[in-house]
Amino acid sequence: MKIGLTFSETRYENYPKWIKGDNEEIEIVELHWEKHDLDEVWDAVEDCDGIVLSGGVDIHPSFYENTRLSFPNGDGKFNEARDEFEMHVFETAMNFGHPVLAICRGLQLVNVALGGSLIQDLEEAGKKNHRRINDVDDEHTIAIEDHSLLKEIIGSNTGTINGAHHQAIDKLSDELIATAFSPDGVIESVEFKNKQDEPWMLAVQWHPERMKDKDVNPLSNTIRTKFLEAIQNKSN
Repeated sequence: MKIGLTFSETRYENYPKWIKGDNEEIEIVELHWEKHDLDEVWDAVEDCDGIVLSGGVDIHPSFYENTRLSFPNGDGKFNEARDEFEMHVFETAMNFGHPVLAICRGLQLVNVALGGSLIQDLEEAGKKNHRRINDVDDEHTIAIEDHSLLKEIIGSNTGTINGAHHQAIDKLSDELIATAFSPDGVIESVEFKNKQDEPWMLAVQWHPERMKDKDVNPLSNTIRTKFLEAIQNKSN
């Protein structure tokens, strides 16, 4: 099994360790904007069985038609090459019907790629802090919608997650539905609205790959299991 993983400048090492677990048959294929030209994405993604979109730097506002480049808790640093590369990876994965798991920035990228927009800073917008402070992730509960893929995966309407983000979904893409919310109303998970015509895709705002209880929390370990099962089911 080959899983394409987009490279992140922050804590990248957590992702392959979590995805692989004890399964030596899983091969991680690093998808890096500096190592693959855009015209190489098609072949690189085709060679994979599933895709993970990782976390990282804020998406450049131009991709969601916003001209404001300076906002609270943003460092003013963007990576447009990464943005464009990963949107191409996501689009190509959809073309091949690959299962996709999108994490933190990955959720935001999926929403933007499909025509949605972002809240540029949650606290500025009146929400609570969701950021990582002093190298410790935020932690809070979520409410999960009935009849959602996420509810089907974990078997519960509630759970506790970590957080390390200051942005979130504002306008939700018309192709997506929100399936989990924090107590202050931030969208924490999205899925395709029309699942019959689209590949398996789950996008979460938290970091399942580094939750402190990732071995027992279904919002980490069961998500990983069901993502791998989706890949196996597609291959069969």
